[in-house]
Amino acid sequence: MANEQTATLPKATATGQSRNYIDFHPKLFTALRNYNAARLKTDIIAGIVVGIVALPLAIAFAIASGVSPTIGLVTAIIGGFMVSALGGNTVQIGGPTGAFIVIVYNIIAQFGLHGLAIATFMAGVILVLMGLFRLGTIIKFIPYPIVVGFTAGIAVTIFSTQINDFLGLGLRDIPGQFIPKWGMYFSNLGNIDLCTVATAALSLGIIVGAPYLSKKLPGALIAIIAVTAGAFVLGTFTDWYSVETIGDRFGTMATDIPTPHGFTLNMATINLLLPSAFTIAVLGAIESLLSATVADGVTGSRTNSNTELIGQGLANITVPFFGGIPVTGAIARTMTNITNGGRTPVAGIVHALVLLIIFLFAMPLINYVPLACLAAVLMVVAYNMSGWRTIVGIFHAPKSDISVLVVTFLLTVIFDLTIAIEIGLLLAVVLFMRRVMENTQIKVYSEQLDVAEADTGMHEVLDVAPGVSVYEIDGPFFFGIATKFDEMMRSTLADKPKVRIIRMRKVAFIDATAIHNLEILIRSSHSEGIHIVLSGVRPGVRQSLEHAGIDRLMHPENICDHITKAVAMANEIAKAR
Repeated sequence: MANEQTATLPKATATGQSRNYIDFHPKLFTALRNYNAARLKTDIIAGIVVGIVALPLAIAFAIASGVSPTIGLVTAIIGGFMVSALGGNTVQIGGPTGAFIVIVYNIIAQFGLHGLAIATFMAGVILVLMGLFRLGTIIKFIPYPIVVGFTAGIAVTIFSTQINDFLGLGLRDIPGQFIPKWGMYFSNLGNIDLCTVATAALSLGIIVGAPYLSKKLPGALIAIIAVTAGAFVLGTFTDWYSVETIGDRFGTMATDIPTPHGFTLNMATINLLLPSAFTIAVLGAIESLLSATVADGVTGSRTNSNTELIGQGLANITVPFFGGIPVTGAIARTMTNITNGGRTPVAGIVHALVLLIIFLFAMPLINYVPLACLAAVLMVVAYNMSGWRTIVGIFHAPKSDISVLVVTFLLTVIFDLTIAIEIGLLLAVVLFMRRVMENTQIKVYSEQLDVAEADTGMHEVLDVAPGVSVYEIDGPFFFGIATKFDEMMRSTLADKPKVRIIRMRKVAFIDATAIHNLEILIRSSHSEGIHIVLSGVRPGVRQSLEHAGIDRLMHPENICDHITKAVAMANEIAKAR
């Protein structure tokens, strides 16, 4: 008869590796071992293209987040360099992304730039700790509806933040909340500026139409160059054309990397900003690892998730000292890197150097870029982020997934991302536990028990003596099931058996609540003269029971490795009594 226990096999590990080492192995050092001139050439070309593509995005994301374009470029330069040099993916491109616009804007509104620097620094520390504690794999298991929900919510929020600049309403001190913001928009529709709308519409048309001419042409950059040139000419030689530019709003921008500066940390500030820091860390980890996963699917490489988190964390620890905003992996820029031949982190480093050169020598030209043009860029980004096709697909999924998606989306739009992630995760966990409980059965047998051996296909019918009850737990034995099991035991107290067999062959793990309930059952059964026999206890579960002292509450032989032995023992006890 096959043994009911499931053998615990040692997990395979790489030669010479220990489970206790720090999993930090940047891909840059691996890539350079067999590096050659041909690879350098393709990496340089890819890096130049990605740097050009990243330029308008870094500027647009910075302005939408409530900071100057200088900060966006500094973040892309320093953060992009560190992500490529220290990350766990060969082609990941890091920098400011649209996902952080909402949370950065809200943090600045509440706590100012100093508060943003502290929150970003703390988020970097959290990311490093996540990598050190090997949570890189676990973060990938965040439910997909949550990711889709808050991503779509961010897209809607980004879109709503650009209405003012797209229509040229000229509003200041716009509310951060979604509903009051749109209320202000509707009440000021009479202030629409036709020149601004025409500029934004032309920019939007160029961005949308550029891929039809060539997929390698960065539509956002073409729009910025063409529309900026046109706006400058019209603004210089006509009296009727006037649109607000980056220089009009932010003044002349510096062309030097900011001098590093510190900030004050104390427990009151940490407690105040910890929720925001946690949101930045979780969002950054999700976006970076999703980007890395997509890149792996295209290149066939394999991301070291823990190294990637540590690299992202170190980047976010560093950029606040230069006034930067949060850094994460960017899917669009990463895919641009791949499609242009980038295959090592050198391409990402080149992209950062290209941005540095532009920052040092071309910043005065950025002052002439119309804000309406950047609004069009961000609206396209928001559309691409929305994932509406994915949302339509999820609406064919189970109702629980739809509920998580809708709740996360609405909370992101109406309130903020911190609340959306927290409540979305909580709702997903609750619905998951409910699903597990619904699919975990507790069966009661008496008189006869049909023993099915899955590995041999054999069946054996065991005769169960009068006074013996068999309870089989079909699934994990955690607090939800423990309560269900306890209720079942209480409902059968009127018919007291002489022996209770608890069959646990399908219990993969057991938690503290289940152990506590099992201890109470054993003690109360013994006080009533009822024997308890455990059957098919897996090694891991048995170890948990022994650590809790359950084995000392009953005879060791009453913990059996197979139901045949358990039934034989129980029958003998029942007959003897």
